[in-house]
Amino acid sequence: MPKPWATLGVDLHLEPSGPGLRRSLTDALREAVRSARLAPGTRLPSSRSLAVDLGIARNTVAEAYAELVAEGWLTARQGSGTRVTDRTVIPPTGTATPRPETPRPAYDLIPGTPDLAAFPRTEWLKAARRAFLTAPNQALGYGDPRGRPELRTALAGYLARARGVRADPECVVVCAGFVHGLQLLARVLRARGVQTVAVESYGLPPHWRQLTAAGLTMAPLPFDELGTHPGRLSDQGAVLLTPAHQFPMGVPLHRDRRATVVDWARRTGGLVLEDDYDGEFRYDRQPVGALQGLDPDHVVYLGTASKSLAPALRLAWMVLPAALVKEVTEAKGGSDTCGVLDQLTLAEFLTSGAYDRHVRAARLRYRRRRDALVDALSTQAPHLRITGIAAGLHAVLRLPPGTERSVTQAATWQGLALHGLASYRHGSTTTEPLDALVVGYGTPPDHAWAGALEALCRVLP
Repeated sequence: MPKPWATLGVDLHLEPSGPGLRRSLTDALREAVRSARLAPGTRLPSSRSLAVDLGIARNTVAEAYAELVAEGWLTARQGSGTRVTDRTVIPPTGTATPRPETPRPAYDLIPGTPDLAAFPRTEWLKAARRAFLTAPNQALGYGDPRGRPELRTALAGYLARARGVRADPECVVVCAGFVHGLQLLARVLRARGVQTVAVESYGLPPHWRQLTAAGLTMAPLPFDELGTHPGRLSDQGAVLLTPAHQFPMGVPLHRDRRATVVDWARRTGGLVLEDDYDGEFRYDRQPVGALQGLDPDHVVYLGTASKSLAPALRLAWMVLPAALVKEVTEAKGGSDTCGVLDQLTLAEFLTSGAYDRHVRAARLRYRRRRDALVDALSTQAPHLRITGIAAGLHAVLRLPPGTERSVTQAATWQGLALHGLASYRHGSTTTEPLDALVVGYGTPPDHAWAGALEALCRVLP
């Protein structure tokens, strides 16, 4: 009895056409090899399997194979089957030549990424196994667009305990990273008729681009030693803030200004979008609680696993005012778009206490790196100073006026990836520009941190 198509070995996308089955099959196979669609060394199906797959006679396939072996496109050895010949394939005329890869810098001090070498692989695998074995069968379906209830419940409990967030699992929406959450919120704001969103003078251009892509206009707010100044908030429909640890300037929003922002939202019906990207990493004192705790009806809390665990998980979350849940859920779509297995694993990671243990270990690691940075500068460049609080995965290093560009160029020549503060300044702000470096100390692995510090000190003025 012939085997059904579904049980055959290697699948080949071949469509023999033209006069003569053998000739058209030979041409199709030859072209697949010539174009590198069949890579050198690829083992082809047996003549019997391919004949059944294509619905043609086995002799036709055998003759096509024999001709291509004779031409040198294929090789046939006893016990090894028929394979594509190991040879250099010349791409067809007009095929784009791949560009050479840009050399990777020796050290990466660009902020925004944690130490990926410190990802808790063993504990994560244990949590994944427990979560997968106990997950109900329906968890493998399309699911609630808000995300798995296990994760929403675990997040609500954790955020209430660790960040002072007032969260109902029904108001938590899981999204594929912070930018995804911001896209959804921008879409909802535009649908509500909002035209302008206030932003901080310094921030992340990719976030601003999401607002612009949704058809929203941005109004930068002034900045001083107390953080973002909310005095110019008026008829904007929303404001995007990093109140616990302003990115990149590194200061928390002053308590009086926190109250001013919430009062503005209550008075005007505006919405505060709170980006709590690294709220768990405060080194000199207990972390300041989330702004959302002051008024859950007017503040959207956004958090992410990208800084505490790894960006590749593509997991973030929003705690929404109840009145906004339906609109954001509809904007996300009719089913969950985030990986269910990773959601279940993170839920298990949170409820088992593994997440707390990992954050405490990471907090100690990054605090030591920041302390080492401060110590190195005190001896190598005592005329420069670090501003902002001891928190997060980056520090701002003030430079003499007019030196930022030359320092970042020197860093490039030294194989050091490093951003100046100008990279994060909104083009429409009236805040006085400052010369500074934004030094990310999260990315290098532990063994490379000393070398990264030495490279940094070499390029300082």
